[in-house]
Amino acid sequence: MLASPTTWLPGAPPLTVFLNGFVLMAGLIVAIGAQNALILRQGLMRRHVGPVVAFCAASDVLLVMAGVFGVGTALTRLPLLMEALRWGGALFLAWCGWRAARRAWRPGSQGLTAATSAQGLAATLGTTAALTFLNPHVYLDTLVLVGTVAAQQPSAARPLFAAGAGSASVLWFLLLGYGAAALAPWLARPATWRVVDGCVALVMFGVAASLIRGQL
Repeated sequence: MLASPTTWLPGAPPLTVFLNGFVLMAGLIVAIGAQNALILRQGLMRRHVGPVVAFCAASDVLLVMAGVFGVGTALTRLPLLMEALRWGGALFLAWCGWRAARRAWRPGSQGLTAATSAQGLAATLGTTAALTFLNPHVYLDTLVLVGTVAAQQPSAARPLFAAGAGSASVLWFLLLGYGAAALAPWLARPATWRVVDGCVALVMFGVAASLIRGQL
């Protein structure tokens, strides 16, 4: 007989736990970084979209799992370190929010257009792997920040939190890759990225405030 949600997820409804993971991860990845720019350009050119999206989504899901069930679980045994990382994560998220707000206020990008040259599949995946795993921010986002927030959840709630975070990555990469061609006229407009950065800033400030109050 299955336990009721209030029995196996103390303190928060299942949907809330899932959305906590989803919103946190969405705020971390929704930015015009090098990896996202590559996916968008592949989508605009309609070349190797499926393999690139699958690689990025699988990589993020694996890193999220490592953050939630590896780093997050270890932090529960080290309360002082978890507290330090909670405050450090809040400050870092606030800094990310400030940067996004500054980009929204004073955009430096002129929009995004398709690249003029096209690589083969192997070269494209090699570039994707380098942009994914050689970027130190990916480990800070998925292992440290997601792991720190996951450690605040009851142990039974962490699979749902991880599912929410992983779903945000998969959905975002699918939208980037397969929506790029349809959104091409808007992606080329700096105003579009001002709106995106403004939304990212609000999410980052909100998550940072929740971490400080211990509500995540």
